[in-house]
Amino acid sequence: MSPCVTQAGPVAEVTVDLAAIGRNTAVIAGEAGVPVMAVVTADGFGHGMLPVAKAALDHGAGWLGVAFAAEALELRAGGITAPILSWLHGHDQDFCGLIEADVDISAGSVEHLVGIAACASQLGVTAKVQLKIDTGLGRGGCTPAEWPSFVLLARRLEREGLVLIRGIWSDLVADDAAEHVARFERALAYAGTSGLRPQWCHVANSAAGLGVPASRFDLVRAGIGLYGVEPVEGRDVGLRGAMTVTGRIVGLKESRPGAEACRDFPATSTRSRTRGLVPLGFAHGIPRAASRRAQVQIGGRRHRTADWIMMDQFAVEAGAHGVALGDEVVLFGPGDRGEPTVSDWARWAGTVPHEIFAGIGSRIPRRYLSDVEAELVSAARA
Repeated sequence: MSPCVTQAGPVAEVTVDLAAIGRNTAVIAGEAGVPVMAVVTADGFGHGMLPVAKAALDHGAGWLGVAFAAEALELRAGGITAPILSWLHGHDQDFCGLIEADVDISAGSVEHLVGIAACASQLGVTAKVQLKIDTGLGRGGCTPAEWPSFVLLARRLEREGLVLIRGIWSDLVADDAAEHVARFERALAYAGTSGLRPQWCHVANSAAGLGVPASRFDLVRAGIGLYGVEPVEGRDVGLRGAMTVTGRIVGLKESRPGAEACRDFPATSTRSRTRGLVPLGFAHGIPRAASRRAQVQIGGRRHRTADWIMMDQFAVEAGAHGVALGDEVVLFGPGDRGEPTVSDWARWAGTVPHEIFAGIGSRIPRRYLSDVEAELVSAARA
């Protein structure tokens, strides 16, 4: 029987630098000058919802934001006691669990508000609610035309003790922020004259929070900026990428001159070429749309991906410098050592960094670095 071979390391790994999450939180809070809501939905943009939430809260975030009730309840089950806003629900959803867990619930229609109030009445408690106004993005929320009657209903339910209107909020596009802000201010003014006194009014995402001071109000919802992507084009505030995705070369293949690599990507080289096989593919979240355009880093040098990114694997061109079995392959990271970044991969795939992050699935094991561990890794790679 052959002896076992000791594996040098995992064939693929996601490393999450929690210190970077913490620093990014502090930077955004410092720039914005108002409390930060750390958006940790979609498993913390693929970074891990609970570890990211704790790191952000430890470094100045005052709120957490998620899309779905299950995410909010998972945070509570994980020991998180900070304020949470949950914003995407069916109008006929059972809101009792969120109310009992002391989660703020977004209401963007009469139907949502009535459903929340019914659950609060059933429990004999007051539900914490944040009203959403659609200021033009069209992602849900009450329309400006419906806003007056919606606000009057909210005020009546508040007087009855069924709801407490803790906030009013909206989404915006940073490039058109002025018009969104103006509509939001009009909505707030009407709510105020109707007797609502929300404590938290917020409309700014990462880009608006850093680039549009008039949009900050009482909170900035930090999403992509929290994870290290600079959200304002041409402006660097010192955010650092927190996710590094690596694999290893697990196979080598020699291609013959003129051989057709696959039906869609015929080979054009007249020389033999060596390719390295990396056990990561679109089932891990590596976008197929980036095939043949994407690059990776091996041994400090960039290598182009070859042919299609498949379900579980892709190949890289060895090039003049060659690759060897077991070599580490860096798909993306912070970028400070010449490796590609998530923004590079988004450009190659024709998408946004959010999708790349969120797509990196649970098939790849996660490793979380504390402040000290992050410094050691940084020193080792320097």
